Amino acid sequence: MFGATLTLRTIGLTILLLACGGLSGLLAKALHLPMPFMLGSLASSGLAIALFQDGALRDYSFPMRFRTLCIGLIGVMIGTQVKPELLDVAGDMLLTLAMLAVFVMLAHGGNYLIYRRLGGFDRATAYYSGTPGGLMESLVMGERAGADPAQLTVQQFLRIILVVTLVPAALSLWVGHPVGSAAGFGGSAAEPVTPLALVLIVIAAAAGLALGQVIRLPAAQITGPLLLSGALTATGLVDLHLPFWLIAGAQVVVGVSLGMRFSGISLAMLRRSLGLSVTSVLFMLLLGAGFATVLAHVTGVPFLLLMISYSPGGVTEMSVVALSLAANPALVSLHHVVRILFTVGFMSLAERHVNLSEG
Repeated sequence: MFGATLTLRTIGLTILLLACGGLSGLLAKALHLPMPFMLGSLASSGLAIALFQDGALRDYSFPMRFRTLCIGLIGVMIGTQVKPELLDVAGDMLLTLAMLAVFVMLAHGGNYLIYRRLGGFDRATAYYSGTPGGLMESLVMGERAGADPAQLTVQQFLRIILVVTLVPAALSLWVGHPVGSAAGFGGSAAEPVTPLALVLIVIAAAAGLALGQVIRLPAAQITGPLLLSGALTATGLVDLHLPFWLIAGAQVVVGVSLGMRFSGISLAMLRRSLGLSVTSVLFMLLLGAGFATVLAHVTGVPFLLLMISYSPGGVTEMSVVALSLAANPALVSLHHVVRILFTVGFMSLAERHVNLSEG
């Protein structure tokens, strides 16, 4: 009986949070804010946690299976953007992907100094708080190395949330209008979607999720569906459209689930951590902008696309930003997956060969 009540409570709270997130997204869109549905829902769920985490939202956690399915849908949508034109920039992609290794090392090294010198963190906490990707791997390896789990968790979550917040705002200034509110939703997004097409999207998402888990892809929740739908699109077997409401709904789910990550974090810890996180994120964004500028000049790949590709947010979150900008989200997703692979690879080497203990 208790389990059924808990399930109904979780369903009810989730629907309420998503409804509030959707309304907040519409308000943010009316105010011409960038990425309105993601940032509006993030703000509303973060406010809900601040007000009710000791009350109505006590012991509540966002249903991860539902989030996983929505991420799978995002992966399918990104996969439909795989075009033959990707082959035209294949040579340039090798350079921009390879340079991610240099970016990861510089970003991680700079972050370590920020958390160690400015934050006074111990070596393990500074090292794993400063990783520019691989959130779950950083948490697991960091705790194993003796890092402070609470501090490590809040810094890694703030990295993703700040990047998702700051990058659309900066890009809005760059392009001269709010990104994600109207950009990227023209064309096929405005066309009606048939029930059969929706069924195909869901089937592709479910099959892609299973594929990603079986072959153990990095960020499998999004890369599995992406690869499957990309292969289907490239062969011409399917022609799936990207409806606006589905992209907006995905932003709301991602935004609400991000806001829920503030659960259990006190305002005092948030205040102490925020300054360091802002410093770290601004450093990485400036570093990424430098790489994007040079590589755009060398390769001819647009700066906007490279800037999103070198922004150290989550794969899902940055892919949604790319979708909203129609900035080749498949290429952006590939860069973020490679960034995570480099980050986790370097962390594994450090775990074996570097002594991060204070002794």
